[in-house]
This record gives sequence, structure tokens and C-alpha cells, in this order.
Amino acid sequence: MTLTLTELGFYAGALFILFLTPGPVWLALTARALSGGFRSAWPLALGVVIGDALWPLLAILGVSWIVSQVEAFMTILRYVGAAMFLIMGFLLIRNAGKTIASDSRLTRPGMWAGFLAGLVVILGNPKAILFYMGVLPGFFDLTAIGWADIAAIMAVSMVVPFIGNLIFALMVDRVRLVLSSGRAIRRVNITAGCLMILVGILIALL
Repeated sequence: MTLTLTELGFYAGALFILFLTPGPVWLALTARALSGGFRSAWPLALGVVIGDALWPLLAILGVSWIVSQVEAFMTILRYVGAAMFLIMGFLLIRNAGKTIASDSRLTRPGMWAGFLAGLVVILGNPKAILFYMGVLPGFFDLTAIGWADIAAIMAVSMVVPFIGNLIFALMVDRVRLVLSSGRAIRRVNITAGCLMILVGILIALL
């Protein structure tokens, strides 16, 4: 491996700063954590990891043409994801006064839905590859790296946001547990529903 720990460390720092910038992933995590707790949110963070590995790889290999080749599929995926978030959001608002345990529709179909939501949020924005195309050359000489270097870059790209997303979801979950009264549950569910609807709109417009 030709990359140094210092280079990877600076790159990890840049990714952390990027993570601190609010966006659709934050909104989706907040909505899932508010509606179903950490158990509902962590699969979404896991789904995001797939995109966090894919976009840097495509940027490194310089095969942006792949994005255009699968553009139709990406468009379908984006609108399916947008519809999924809109439906979940409306269901939460409609059943705002009910707890998660009393209305399974609010979390159906569970962890798999969370994973797919994370996948849609991160893959629904092909513009991410443009970000990596602009950032990676500033940290690494992409003409001199090998497969071990690529694996290291992908690992950092996956681990840093994943840990950050898990911590963020856990923090939202703790806040949710404090709000245990009926009125608080209604407010939390309405907030979560609105956030899900907002994520759906953002995905559709990206």
C-alpha cells in the first residue's frame, strides 16, 4: 500500500466534516429514529454504507460513464424511494397518537425497509460521484494507487460516516425515550412523518 496513515487520516477528517453537514441522510435517520428508535434507524445507516463504498470506487476508477448507463434504473430507484418515504411519512402523521407497538404499520416492514431507505437515500443522488471526483484527487494521487490503496480509501469512506450515523441515531433515540407522554409521542410522530415526507421530496427533486 502506497498511502500513508497521515493521508488517510486527513481524508477521514474531511469525511467527518462532510458528515456534520445536514442533508437527506440526517433527515432520514432522524425520522427513523424518532418513529422506531435506534433499532429502526441502524439498518438505514447500514444501507448508506453501500453508497459510501460505491461512489468513491466509481470516482477512483474514473468510470462515470457507468452512471449514465444505469441512469434509467437510478431514476426508477429514486422515485420508488421517494414514494416509500412519502407513504411512511403520511402513515406516521395519520397515526400520530399511537405508539409504535400499537400500530405495526409505522415500522413495517422493519429492518429491511430501513436498509432500503438508506440505500435509496445515498444512491438516489448520483451527484455524489461528482463530489468524490473533486475531493479524492486533492488527497491522493489516483494515478499511483493500487488495489490495497483503493480498499483503504473505500474502508475509510464507509467507516467514518457509518460510525457517525450510528452515534447520531443513538442520540435521537435517547431524546425519543425522554418524550414518553401521549402528547409528546404525537408530536414526535408528526415531526418524524414530516421529515420522511421532506426526504421523499428531496429524493425526487435531486
